[in-house]
Amino acid sequence: MSAEDRVTIRKLPTGVPGLDEILGGGLPEYSFNIIAGSPGGGKTTLAHQIVFANATPERPALYFTVLGEPALKMLRYQQQFQFFDSTKLNTAVRFVNLSQVVLERDLDAVLAEIIKEVEAAHPAVVVVDSFRTVVRKAGGVTGEAELQGFVQRLALHLTSWQATTFLIGEYTEGEVRDNPVFTVSDGLLWLYQQVERNSIVRKLQVMKLRGQASVPGLHTFRITDAGIQAFPRTFGLTGRRDTARARRRLASGVPGLDELLGGGIPEGDSVLVAGPSGTGKSIIATQFIAEGLRRGEPGIVAIFEERPEEYMGRAATLGMDFEAPQAAGTLTIVYLRPLDLSVDETMREILDAVARTGAKRLVIDSLAGFEMALAPGFRADFRESLYRMIGALTRTGVTIVSTVEVTETFTELALSPYSISFLSDDIIRLRYVEIAGQLRKVLVVVKVRAGEHSKDIREYEVTATGLQIGARLTGYHGLITGVPEPLAPATSDPKE
Repeated sequence: MSAEDRVTIRKLPTGVPGLDEILGGGLPEYSFNIIAGSPGGGKTTLAHQIVFANATPERPALYFTVLGEPALKMLRYQQQFQFFDSTKLNTAVRFVNLSQVVLERDLDAVLAEIIKEVEAAHPAVVVVDSFRTVVRKAGGVTGEAELQGFVQRLALHLTSWQATTFLIGEYTEGEVRDNPVFTVSDGLLWLYQQVERNSIVRKLQVMKLRGQASVPGLHTFRITDAGIQAFPRTFGLTGRRDTARARRRLASGVPGLDELLGGGIPEGDSVLVAGPSGTGKSIIATQFIAEGLRRGEPGIVAIFEERPEEYMGRAATLGMDFEAPQAAGTLTIVYLRPLDLSVDETMREILDAVARTGAKRLVIDSLAGFEMALAPGFRADFRESLYRMIGALTRTGVTIVSTVEVTETFTELALSPYSISFLSDDIIRLRYVEIAGQLRKVLVVVKVRAGEHSKDIREYEVTATGLQIGARLTGYHGLITGVPEPLAPATSDPKE
């Protein structure tokens, strides 16, 4: 077949944020699809969202109900979602009850009833909910060959009438191999509702999609008052980070730190500020955002451990007014605290905020709080997830400062409990040292990927206005162990 002979398959937009990207641009029009999963997984809500996004009076949607909940009861709950449009009922969206036909007659009668309604309405979308009920009813009186013939005839008729079809059913994954429904279908969307300790996580998988490439793997989705929103695993990972051009250096806002960094933070870098509790990691991040605001650069702060009002109050004690920039739209504080959070959902929230505000600076405070906000299953893949998230964020050109708490030891200079230092372009390490019976704080720049940086170990103090970096700490060796020893005095030459 030549390129000129190929038929262009148009895509049906689902109306579900993120799902079209997972599907490779939407569902093929006139395809025969199955939405499967366990009870409570969101199958009916997904079907309704697709229906209301595509139905018009000229090309309506037919929604066949079969022995499930009555249409009136179904609509009572579905009308709570923002996608629900009551003006489309009985014009663009029609509900047809097949319960009596299924109970009293055979599969041929069921097929004839569906065809009659389709021929009369010329629908763009057809939904049968629950198709599993039809199969169960027929299972006791019909052989597998007859059932497969019924499914094939149904698919043929609906496709010939140019309808995109969705069969909804409560299936188990073990049925995929032998059930004729899955053999005939063009697309198979499987919805999962997984209980992980005290959290519930919803995931979606495109198990089958003829004629186009979809994004593989399990994708998180959430049901809100707006309906279903999906979070593709590859969101934000397209495109390439521009490293060829000379990048300017951003002022950190911490006096003395830019000198240690070799002139400031390279624009578009990911900076990791690591240290034990109380060393001032969050203060550095706060000063970084405040400096950007002072220079007219919009910023975003993603926090997990305190509420926005608490964060702004703490900034105010350092003499930084965050309320006015937030009101002006130059500062966005993203508070993410649900205990069943996913990394992909967080990435979407932050990337949307970056696009919306044109942010140049981003703070993630902290990675430990972020990990605790995740559902248990996502914590197991935290390192991989951070790799995807940091990669997606740096592709936007935003400069990231992330804080991470490390447990202090006196044998090594640990950089992160997650072994993620390779993800960071620049690393700033804070630590406590004991000198002359006092607990003092020191700072060192461990890495700046873009160029040279100071190797000095500097003492610093946390003051009422933020971090103040002092002079190089001399006269001791073993500073990075936390228990330094004074250098031995130089011995005099006996010949002198």
